[in-house]
Amino acid sequence: MRIMIVDDEVIIRTGLAKVIKWDELGMELLEPAASAEEAIGRIPLERPNILLTDIRMTGKTGLQLAEEAIRILPDLEVIVLSGYDDFMYTQQAIRQGVSDYLLKTSRPEEIIKTVLKARQRIEEKWAAHSQDHFKYKEARNRMFERLITDGEAEKFDMPLLATYFPALFGEHEAAGGDLQIFIVSAEGWEESPSSSSLLLFAVDNMLQDLMNCESLLEKKRIVAAIRLGSSSENGMSHLRFIFQKVERLLKCKLFAAFGTAVQQPDQLHESYAAASEAFGYKLLINESIWKYEDIGKRKGGKTFSTHDEEIELSSILLEDDTVALKSWVQRFIQVQMEDPEVTIESLEALLHSVAISAHRWLERVVAATGRESVVDDRPAHVQLKLTVTPKDTLFQHLYAVMKLYHNRLGEGQATHAQKAMAYIEEHLGSDVGLQQVAKHVHLHPNHLSEVFKKEVGVTFGDYVTKQKIQRAMEILTISPAKISEVAYAVGYEDVKYFSQIFKKYTGKTPSEFREAAGSS
Repeated sequence: MRIMIVDDEVIIRTGLAKVIKWDELGMELLEPAASAEEAIGRIPLERPNILLTDIRMTGKTGLQLAEEAIRILPDLEVIVLSGYDDFMYTQQAIRQGVSDYLLKTSRPEEIIKTVLKARQRIEEKWAAHSQDHFKYKEARNRMFERLITDGEAEKFDMPLLATYFPALFGEHEAAGGDLQIFIVSAEGWEESPSSSSLLLFAVDNMLQDLMNCESLLEKKRIVAAIRLGSSSENGMSHLRFIFQKVERLLKCKLFAAFGTAVQQPDQLHESYAAASEAFGYKLLINESIWKYEDIGKRKGGKTFSTHDEEIELSSILLEDDTVALKSWVQRFIQVQMEDPEVTIESLEALLHSVAISAHRWLERVVAATGRESVVDDRPAHVQLKLTVTPKDTLFQHLYAVMKLYHNRLGEGQATHAQKAMAYIEEHLGSDVGLQQVAKHVHLHPNHLSEVFKKEVGVTFGDYVTKQKIQRAMEILTISPAKISEVAYAVGYEDVKYFSQIFKKYTGKTPSEFREAAGSS
């Protein structure tokens, strides 16, 4: 595809010619023209596809040039360069058929984007005008999909494969190294669908030009196949160099996951499956280019949160502390990301474990306040998506649980006694003295003691003791823990004193209660 630059200022036209590496964008840069008249004389012979012209020039203006050039080449894409003072003038130009406009102060990356949009429009026109080309491209894409997803290479003879995929199966390429699938995504331009699509289009064109690969554009990524050189490592080094080149020119960031290297066309689906699995680790790997071998042998990290982690999380949720929650999630996820054995499956299981813990906390504190829970005790499975980082995924889920509780009990709905009961429920194994709880609910200890007795019907101290003994009964029923361990779990360091209080409330010693529970 050819582009011609027209400007009567030598600094502008030579600058535009040199500051952008047009050949790496798949564009053939024709000799820049110093005037509209020169351009008009050369256009019929050189037949550019894109014309980039200044709007104000000595002699004919850029608009006059555009009008005559489009008359000569009706499918020509014209982009005009203007100053701020020419804005109204430029709007009129667009209405008259000029494709796009740029300010002279535009950065190189803005010029590149605008030219690539023009190129995309041209190629769409070509495809629309050429039914044969369209049919060829459709057939080629369907065949590529069948090769990589179904492993149907045996259904196509080698001459047919060579016709549709010369970079892989051409006369010279077929005698080369191994075949390999890789998947690429790109970031760095605006998040709109049109900009993302244009960026992928540009990356795909550059990779085909620089790597001699066969590719397929999907919605948000590129699937490509290459022939590796005689040395796999040398081949990867060369590919990294090419990716860096594309990133510099397009001002973007590339991420690429490589599948396994295979020898035969009918094994391409194996390489694709490996590349797809590796691509799923985009959010877990601190690299921009990685191979299936980097993740294929991982055994999996932890899948359950610890008791201490759940206690710390419960305290944060009860405090309704968003900052602390975000900090906890970040630390928690960072530890998992640093585990060289972590897998997508193990991390999802761990996040689900934390989500279950949060829902159990919600049930406990709602029940402790005497309010019927409306929360489903089976939280939706936490799934990792390429668009959301693990820490954001977990934070959003925990934040929703935290706000559900505090919004239901907030805004004057929950009394100080109910808030105190919820706090006691979560801290039975630690300090739940009157002073500590009063501090949490922002009341003077004496005032809390009064309102608690009035609303709950028992003294603060009796309520705490009753809750501790009930928790001890639960532990004794389901756990083989020693009596001393049970006492410590509910906040009693003196085992003898714990046993006396336990018998006072239940009529049995802890050992007798466990024995009776086991025989029932």
